[in-house]
Amino acid sequence: MTFSVEDLPILKWSLGTFVLSTALSAGFISLSSSYLEHSLKDRQAAQQRLFDARAQLLAARNDEENMSTYALEYNALLAQKVVGDEQRLDWMEGLEKLRQQGVVLDFKYTITPQQNYAPTPPVDAGNFKLSRSGMTLQIDLLHEEQLLHLFADLRSKLNGWFMVDGCTISRTSSTEELAPLKAECTGGWFTMKNKNAS
Repeated sequence: MTFSVEDLPILKWSLGTFVLSTALSAGFISLSSSYLEHSLKDRQAAQQRLFDARAQLLAARNDEENMSTYALEYNALLAQKVVGDEQRLDWMEGLEKLRQQGVVLDFKYTITPQQNYAPTPPVDAGNFKLSRSGMTLQIDLLHEEQLLHLFADLRSKLNGWFMVDGCTISRTSSTEELAPLKAECTGGWFTMKNKNAS
């Protein structure tokens, strides 16, 4: 089959239709490719949002669990009067009761004014300010175990948080084997106060 110049007027509509079909097909292919690329980007963005939402939900659930755990600890500290103002009068009354119970032969104490406390190594106390009221004790003992009982009673019978720094124990007489002991102890009462509290 051969074509001649005279066949062009007859074929012009077919050729025009073919060229138009080819152009439209190329346009649709380009448009669908652009739409597919845009759809893939939207899908990736939606997947990222879903991932972020799941991470936020997990973090919120962890925060809820932590808050319930910390709420119990915080309430225990409130009940023990560690959170709030210094409880100097309560400590003094509690120490007097311990003296009357005769856990040790006798003791004297001094409580220093409250000061800001910065532990070493540093501790992040969040929104709380740590304070410490230093205390020194001069204790008369029959034996060392009485000292342990005294500190156990300080923890269990008095409100507050007392921490012992150290003690030195010596005999009152170097000649008597059963002579009473003297203990010199240092420590402090800790309190925590919310920085936003007035």
